[in-house]
This record gives sequence, C-alpha cells and structure tokens, in this order.
Amino acid sequence: MAYKLLRCVWEITLSCCFDCRYCGSRAGRARKNELSTEECLDVADQLIHLGCKRVSLIGGEVFLRHDWKEIVLRLTGGGVAVNPITNGFLFNDRLLNDLKQASVESVSVSLDGPRRIHDQYRQSGSYDRALRAVALLTSAGIPTSIITTLHHENAGHLKELMEVIRQYPIFAWQLQACSPMGNASDNGLDHRFDFLKVMNFIDQNADYVPFSLGMADNIGYFTKADGRLRGNRSGKAFFRGCLAGISSIGIDSAGNVRGCESMYDERFIEGNLREESLKSIWENPENFAYNRKFTRDLLTGRCAECPWGEYCAGGCRSYNYFVHGKLYESPYCVSAPS
Repeated sequence: MAYKLLRCVWEITLSCCFDCRYCGSRAGRARKNELSTEECLDVADQLIHLGCKRVSLIGGEVFLRHDWKEIVLRLTGGGVAVNPITNGFLFNDRLLNDLKQASVESVSVSLDGPRRIHDQYRQSGSYDRALRAVALLTSAGIPTSIITTLHHENAGHLKELMEVIRQYPIFAWQLQACSPMGNASDNGLDHRFDFLKVMNFIDQNADYVPFSLGMADNIGYFTKADGRLRGNRSGKAFFRGCLAGISSIGIDSAGNVRGCESMYDERFIEGNLREESLKSIWENPENFAYNRKFTRDLLTGRCAECPWGEYCAGGCRSYNYFVHGKLYESPYCVSAPS
C-alpha cells in the first residue's frame, strides 16, 4: 500500500527561552548537532517533493533559530502551508513583518491557563507576553490559534481562560492532554484530569465562542458529540485513528524521523535525514509498523472489546505509550466499554 505524506511536525531547534515544567522534549538548549541551514533547506525541498501539504514548526522556540524565515520561505515557496507554534515571548513588530513576508498560513500560541497557573508552569510574565503576541498577530491580520495543554491543575480553569480568549479574534482554540514524558515525567507532574468534564465543556461552549473549539487526538473518543469535539462546526467529524506514519511524520532538529513528533522516544526513530532521504524512510515498508501493520487483534484492555476499535485503533499512540506503555489501549477513553 502506498502512503501519501500530507502533514509534518518539524522541530527545527531545541533552543528555548523557557524551561517549562511539562515540556515533553526537555527544551532549553539547542542540540549540538542540529541541522544546518543548508540541511534544513534540503529537508524542506524533500517535503515539497513528497507532496507534503502542511508543516507545523515547533521547538524549543521556533523564533530562536536565526534562519527560521529562510526555512519557512523555502516551504511556502513550494506551496506548503506553514504554521509556527510559539510561546509568544519574543514577539515584536519586526517578527510580525517577517511572518507576513514569509506567508505563513497561521501561528499558534501556547496559553495554558489564567496568569497564575500559566506563569507557574512556564515563566513569570509569560502569560502577558503570550496574550500580547495574540493581540499583535490578530491585529496584523495573521490567522491565530491558541493551544492549551491540560493537566491536573489547569483543567478546572477552562471557563476562566475561555472568557479571556473570547476577547481576541482568533480562529481556533485546541485543548490537548499533557503527556507524562520529558519534563512532565521528570517533575512528577500529575497529568491526569477529568476527560469527560473537558469534553462536556467543549460541547457546551462550542456555539458560545466565535471560533472553533476542539480537542487534540489524545482526548476522546466516539461520544455522541464527537464531531463537535473535533473542532468541526458541522458536527460530522470523528476520530479516525492515529495517523503517525500513515499521512504524517515528525522530524526533530537533529534530522531524526518519527511517525509523530510526540513519540519522543528513540524506539520510534525510523531513520535520520543525514543518512538517508525522506523518501526512502517514508517508503520503507518496514517503517511505522505500529500503525501501518495495525490489526484489530493488537488492541488490549477495554479497547479490545470496543465496537469502535477498528476505527479508533486504540487512540493516540504517543499518549498511550507514555501513560502506561501500551500502544493499543487508550488509558482514559470515555466511550470504551467499562
């Protein structure tokens, strides 16, 4: 079977101005062996050649890499939609002009709760800077979304955060579950929260907010409101299973390729772009086997008994792995048989 690459999440640097308590990649300092500008431009060309439609740039902090604009221009010049994801701390007028010139499709800003909670888990003053970035971006006409990473402490403050976010003309707000990996694991952060309450919050407020409100692939699945919960106002969307290695990949700043950049473990590295081409890695029939060779009999626990199992395939591979080490069993699914 031929797989078509549609989306890539590309970590272009680990350099960051923060040391967030739940950063999955333990970002802070750049890797000593990060891809050079020339290597990054070559990777961009390979993504274009493979027909990739959308690239999300992550860090670290994307804008700490001096050549980020050059990389984005190569991608957008090849017809790829680019979405940088940022903590918003470094925004100024020059950066806004660069984003416009680079023709980014949108920018996503991380905002994880009211000021006290956001700053506690990130850095003092980061909440105000993030909101300032949102204001600057939206005023400049750059499509802007907000991403909130949920854990035990901030999940109960969504209503308060929503009232703040409603003041800005963003186009989407995505809620995602904090995965117990990287700094979150090192710091013993309690990643757990009431999934059903969060899903009810989304369902009850989807029409109240003037933007798309939905959840990421590691929350769900298959309730009656699943279409709305996926951020689709038509209500017709539903979770179709993990797409890592099926239509998406992750690339880290040293050129390692995974099916998903959230699968931040060496066991999931399928190859390195300094050693072989992206095409070779993507088309290798033995790569991404956890998804490409999935069969229903791999499901375990409640997922093995669930009527949606063949469609959901057990939920988010990364979240499953870091929560309890079982790739084919969602630990907090709200719809699997109890």
